[in-house]
Amino acid sequence: MPELPEVEVVRAGIERWVSGRTVAAVEVLHPRAVRRHLAGPDDFAARLAGQRLGVARRRGKYLWLPVEPAAGGVPERAVLAHLGMSGQLLVQPQGSPDEKHLRVRVRFADAAATELRFVDQRTFGGLSLHETVADDPDGLPDVIAHIARDPVDPAFDDDAFHAALRRRRTTIKRALLDQSLISGVGNIYADEALWRTRLHYDRPTATLTGPRTAELLTHIREVLNEALAAGGTSFDSLYVNVNGESGYFDRSLDAYGREDEPCRRCGTPIRRRPWMNRSSYFCPRCQRPPRATA
Repeated sequence: MPELPEVEVVRAGIERWVSGRTVAAVEVLHPRAVRRHLAGPDDFAARLAGQRLGVARRRGKYLWLPVEPAAGGVPERAVLAHLGMSGQLLVQPQGSPDEKHLRVRVRFADAAATELRFVDQRTFGGLSLHETVADDPDGLPDVIAHIARDPVDPAFDDDAFHAALRRRRTTIKRALLDQSLISGVGNIYADEALWRTRLHYDRPTATLTGPRTAELLTHIREVLNEALAAGGTSFDSLYVNVNGESGYFDRSLDAYGREDEPCRRCGTPIRRRPWMNRSSYFCPRCQRPPRATA
């Protein structure tokens, strides 16, 4: 599933090519793609027609386009996009061949000969229209108000994050994937940040000191920003930016996907362990497992 860098790359492309344009018409080709819009596909299309879309925003793995009110002021509605496992938001020339898994097409009222397409092979993602959080200047959709800020957000509170870790009876990787605690970090970047910090994924959060948490956050931000500069991580053709291009941060991964390859720090073979229906990659020498407690 796309994580913060991949979603941010898409958001930047949407801001460049879509923000500020007025919707002429919406065509829903598969109802599952708008299943989170409870009023149905026809209502989704009708409510968007004629609306001007604001600057694309993101929180964690979610991105949205505020619907600008006619009289100005704070947006009261927003189009929320979740890419799921295979969702793609593509800006394509009008009249170009449809993608095999095209689910939603958005045409615009201006002279620019491009349209926005939502393509999703597995249909786990989708688009939906929601009310926004009252008085939120970014037009945050109310359905994701529980999602925490991400670590590259200037408003992220490092001290509050550390205090939350100390209160929780959980392990560090579980905490990093808890989007109500810290958003945007998924399996790949959690493994990378933990490798850099020399922390085992099963380390209890209550054992982390303030300096250790600060070091972990530093490495999380480094990994996310490096991945963002590389256009994200693409292991297959399912993640691409709005122009259909893949990211290349997979070439720089130190832990994730490197089972049996030598650790770039100590030379010990990287190990993979099943973890919560996923896999965790770690160096058994640099990231020693926590001692068992009685």
